[in-house]
Amino acid sequence: MEIPSVNTSSIRRRALVAAVVGSLVLVACGDDDDGADTTAGAEEPATTMAEPGTTMSEPGTTMSEPGTTVDGTTPPSGSIELAGGDVFVTGSSTVEPISIRVGELALELTGGDLAAVVEGPGTGDGFETFCGGGADISDASRPIDEEEMALCADNGVEYVEIEVAIDGLTVATSPANEAITCLDIPALYALVGPESEGFANWSDAADLATEVGSAYAGDFPDASLDISGPGEESGTYDTFVEFVVADLAEERGADEATRADYSSSPNDNLIVEGIEGSDSSLGWVGFAYYQAEAERMKAIEIDAGDGCVAPTPETIADVSYPFSRSLYIYVSKASAADNPAVASFVDLYLSDQGLATVADAGYVDLPAERIEASRAAWEGR
Repeated sequence: MEIPSVNTSSIRRRALVAAVVGSLVLVACGDDDDGADTTAGAEEPATTMAEPGTTMSEPGTTMSEPGTTVDGTTPPSGSIELAGGDVFVTGSSTVEPISIRVGELALELTGGDLAAVVEGPGTGDGFETFCGGGADISDASRPIDEEEMALCADNGVEYVEIEVAIDGLTVATSPANEAITCLDIPALYALVGPESEGFANWSDAADLATEVGSAYAGDFPDASLDISGPGEESGTYDTFVEFVVADLAEERGADEATRADYSSSPNDNLIVEGIEGSDSSLGWVGFAYYQAEAERMKAIEIDAGDGCVAPTPETIADVSYPFSRSLYIYVSKASAADNPAVASFVDLYLSDQGLATVADAGYVDLPAERIEASRAAWEGR
């Protein structure tokens, strides 16, 4: 797919506004972009317009006073005077629902003058586009890596890293899978790691789980092991490897990667469908995608040595849930300097109104000191 130019043209302008007003969801909420079908039945979490009266004013209204929000208050990050124009955001499908909501808010506050196109091909694919100069902002469910830093440097793309939310990578199964309620990291390694290739049943992984020190190998049922998860371009995939695979793989001389023989998808909704579609499933998604389908999925508690902990807003926020992680946006300094709409979009993102979309999208708010650190990073650009 051809990435839209960051430069504005009248044709693109009309297309942007029409598309964003429609719902702002221009690309599937997948974490990797391979053109997968996005209408496959699972409810799309965190991608619809906010409920009337939550964070937005009446459609088509603008700020009553420059530097104030629609309720008349002044956000602590300073006055916000939103410029019109177009913004292109790419990257993580985990962060995508937040950026979509900020884009909706921008439309509401400017009467359609500030239009953001938001897509979610995946953190890795997003950085490839962003570091090539093809996007204003890159959403990311992990920090930028060294190769991506080098690509940005080679192309003269300077950026600001801004933490915007906290997520809990959620390992899940079907509620029908009564045998599994909690797993430790060795158990997950035995089920999904590089040495589990070919295991078709949960019980096939029991010996390996025991060998690598799991306390839960005896819980593995004699049932089909149906795994659904993101692909390798996904930041959620990278984070899972970091949390579950990397240390044990290094100790055992194995590849720092998951097994290849599972159902990977660029579309988080299809991963959710896979988890829901088998009584003995196993998969992993961002917390918002789990929350949106919590009646049809069961979050597996994680034991990292201090007992079993379920992902909740509270355990994710205080990091007692072992798979808590930060979510980011990366902003091109050149785009922010050359296009007032980009700077306005980020100003709005970091305002109280903008940050209110984090919980609305199903994620966890940053504590106050980290919000201030993010605002300081942006103001100090």
